[in-house]
Amino acid sequence: MKKVTFFQKAASQRQLIYMSLPLILYVLLFSYVPVWGWTMAFQNYKPSKSFFEQEWAGLRWFKFLFSDPGFLRVLRNTLAMSLINTSLGFITAIGFALFLNEMRTVGFKRFVQTVSYLPHFLSWIIVTSLVASMLSVENGAINDVLMALGVIKEPVLFLSEPKYFWVIVGFTYVWKEVGWNTIIYLAAIAGIDPTLYEAAEIDGCNRWKKMWHITLPGIKATIVILMIMSVGHILDAGFELQYLLKNGLIQDVAETIDIYVLKYGIQSFNYSLATAAGMFKNVVNVFLIFLANWIARRAGEERLI
Repeated sequence: MKKVTFFQKAASQRQLIYMSLPLILYVLLFSYVPVWGWTMAFQNYKPSKSFFEQEWAGLRWFKFLFSDPGFLRVLRNTLAMSLINTSLGFITAIGFALFLNEMRTVGFKRFVQTVSYLPHFLSWIIVTSLVASMLSVENGAINDVLMALGVIKEPVLFLSEPKYFWVIVGFTYVWKEVGWNTIIYLAAIAGIDPTLYEAAEIDGCNRWKKMWHITLPGIKATIVILMIMSVGHILDAGFELQYLLKNGLIQDVAETIDIYVLKYGIQSFNYSLATAAGMFKNVVNVFLIFLANWIARRAGEERLI
């Protein structure tokens, strides 16, 4: 049988290639061409000068980053909030997917799913406004409930106390995204062979045992893949939520790397430092996703590559 060459195969599938060209051009234009801007991290960049007139600074800005207490502080904040969001997001999404899967009333199940998805479509502007209103001292629902239950004796200024901020960010993220994050888990659960549940029921397994021995192992590969992908965003703790909720009293625990980049890149016009910070974040994220993938391969689990 004559071997089909690459070009012959490409020619036979040219319609698919033509259809994919706009997407390829989009990715090249918005994902790869901007990487050229990383050269600013190695320059004392001045917008008024052309590329060939820029003064090269080597690793000066990277050295400055790791000697700057402000950057180390935002790095700590970013890691803390990202770990809180990731852990809470995984636990609640998996738990909520299992809960929905066990519901037998179809109408009520669809209602709960719809209600849980809705916050995902709200902008962070609306979400932060709701959070600020719920946590306010005057007529804030959280303070009113806690006082009614006797947990606190007087209203608490939640958004003025640094010790509460990371928890607020974590639970706000969960409330907004938990419904949306369950979709892929529900899809994975739907792919489990139903005869496994029938066999387990014959053997006398109750709901909890079926969930533990069939459902969770059945979606383990999905959990591992999503966890690897989440590790690749460990330095992406967010921007809008922290930026909109922060104030002078809690900014030391609220600022993330993205806010640091905005602060120096736009407000202070130090584009080289901002680019170095952004470059560091992206390089670490790429390294972590490859590391997580390698660990998954060594453990014999599903992996991306």
